[in-house]
Amino acid sequence: MSTAAAVAPRPRERHRSERIGWLRAVVLGANDGIVSTASLVIGIAAAQSSREQVLVAGVAGLVAGAMSMAAGEYVSVSSQSDTERADLAIERAELAADPDIERDELAAIYVLRGLDATLARQVADQLMAHDALAAHARDELGFSHVTTTRPVQAALASAGSFAVGAAMPLFTAAVAPERGMVLVIAATSLLFLIGLGGVAAGAGGAPVWRGALRVAFWGALAMAFTALVGWAFGVSMA
Repeated sequence: MSTAAAVAPRPRERHRSERIGWLRAVVLGANDGIVSTASLVIGIAAAQSSREQVLVAGVAGLVAGAMSMAAGEYVSVSSQSDTERADLAIERAELAADPDIERDELAAIYVLRGLDATLARQVADQLMAHDALAAHARDELGFSHVTTTRPVQAALASAGSFAVGAAMPLFTAAVAPERGMVLVIAATSLLFLIGLGGVAAGAGGAPVWRGALRVAFWGALAMAFTALVGWAFGVSMA
């Protein structure tokens, strides 16, 4: 077998870590949408409010929550992106000022990872010759295509998933009988959360039951507290 054949590129493998960027934003948005909106409408309904008041509060919560998620995610991810660019600028300047020290630094990283000093130096030489900044970004700073920040993508994913999640308890509130509305919304929202937790865990490669129980527990806790607030006041908003 020739050397060229031995190192011929294979089809790129797909790993679950590549889903981190969008999966985190989608799961967080949908979970917040279900929990916050269900908790809000449960609290309002528990205060003996009418269905119309419950729905108005829920829709307002959906719009405000989706915009808040989008803004918060965009600012958060943009700040991370700014930090990454600043670190790359520092690394670029250091490479221009003293490439030999940077080469030694890269070789030392490979030694710590298990290569002998001679081979580590050879690897550092070849990677520096190919793309010095990319090598330092990946192996010194820990940046890669998997963790690259995308503020707009994260903002849209969070806002969209929040709206979808919030629509579930809102739809339930619209069709549930006024008598027993709180219990119906709580029960269906828990089912939604269990489904979301299971799907998210499966997409991330974790046990489905663990993800489902984790999300359901915190959702039930939030809804229970807001229901208690509504019952404690027990005053109609009319």
